[in-house]
Amino acid sequence: MRKSKGPDSPNFQKYGVPFYSAAWVPYKSIKFDQEEDREQSTDEVSGGHESSPAPEPSAAQDYVVLAGGGGEGRSGIPNAVVLSRFDFASNVLSDQPVAKLGTGSDLPYRMAVHPGGDGLVCSFPKSCRWYEWDGEKSEEAHKLCLKLSDNVLTQLEGVGQQLALAFNNEGSALAAGGEDGNLRVFMWPSMEIVLNEANAHTTVKDLDFSYADTLAGLSCSPDGKYLVSLGNRGPARVWDMTSSTVVASLSKENDEVFSSCRFSESNDTNRVLYIAAVTGRGGSIVTWNTTTWKRMGSKPVVRDTISAFNISPDGKLLACGTTQGDILILNSTSMRVQTIVRKAHLGFVTALAFSHDSRGLASVSLDSSARVTLIEDKKNTGGLSLWVIVFFILLAIAVYFMKKEGILS
Repeated sequence: MRKSKGPDSPNFQKYGVPFYSAAWVPYKSIKFDQEEDREQSTDEVSGGHESSPAPEPSAAQDYVVLAGGGGEGRSGIPNAVVLSRFDFASNVLSDQPVAKLGTGSDLPYRMAVHPGGDGLVCSFPKSCRWYEWDGEKSEEAHKLCLKLSDNVLTQLEGVGQQLALAFNNEGSALAAGGEDGNLRVFMWPSMEIVLNEANAHTTVKDLDFSYADTLAGLSCSPDGKYLVSLGNRGPARVWDMTSSTVVASLSKENDEVFSSCRFSESNDTNRVLYIAAVTGRGGSIVTWNTTTWKRMGSKPVVRDTISAFNISPDGKLLACGTTQGDILILNSTSMRVQTIVRKAHLGFVTALAFSHDSRGLASVSLDSSARVTLIEDKKNTGGLSLWVIVFFILLAIAVYFMKKEGILS
């Protein structure tokens, strides 16, 4: 297990905004006036003139988008959506935001970034708003910005605080879970409602779509049609999106309180549901079989309370953030801690997000800080080291006996 440094490193920055949510920007999926460039190039060629191809933007552009603030009142702490850039090569998070979009007296609490690069949905105390990516194009690169869209999410106006938002992996459905316990699922981008359950939970704390969701026209693949939701108490519920019905109720045991949920695929392609739980002994991770919906096991992973949880896109890693500001990265199969960052933040961790290639983990806190932790490449180096040790022990034994028998002088 590797221990990393806490604050005061170039991958750690403070932006003056207490953060509640974080996500990576799908930069390669964002369209920057590419259609206009193609049309202009086509016109030039049709006019009998050869044109050189338009310069490609820099490929190595990784951004994280963060949201939070001080809420209503006169605290002087701004409410904003913040965009920052991270350089994987140098392990540096920009010391100043690339863009900072104020939201007035409304606190942006949770957000969901569209996987296809369309933009992001952000929840506020009374409604949700849609933001679009914007940018200034140069010959070398694009400068990424964010702007409030002219498109109003009418179906999410006046619905109260939404505590959980999620797109499915195809970007064809959006789920929203409210403080009032109402669970809504919409087709995207039409916003046609396909599930509207007023009493899904007392309060919806978290939700997640299963992998391989293809909800276009409500035609779902057999292995990618589920939505899991958690409340502030009681069991988790699994919804079948083809029928908009509950297919499983996942009960807690003993003193467990479910806090977060994520679907993934294990290395043997069996789909697994992970639920982070808080107990009197600390934080645990509970696993469920997504075919039988039977509980597979529970593993205590930390003595502190888990305040944030996520899983890498490749399904190999789990990440936990604690109320003490620590970050743990675990192997999703063995549940062993691979990396721990003590005091990664001075306040408790509010959100975690893996990069799309699973190389980095973004984390934020109410202490107004953001951090990106690089993921170590664990290509069975531990097993290789063990075999090397065993080899040298056997070699030493062989040399000893050869000398004893006079074979070696």
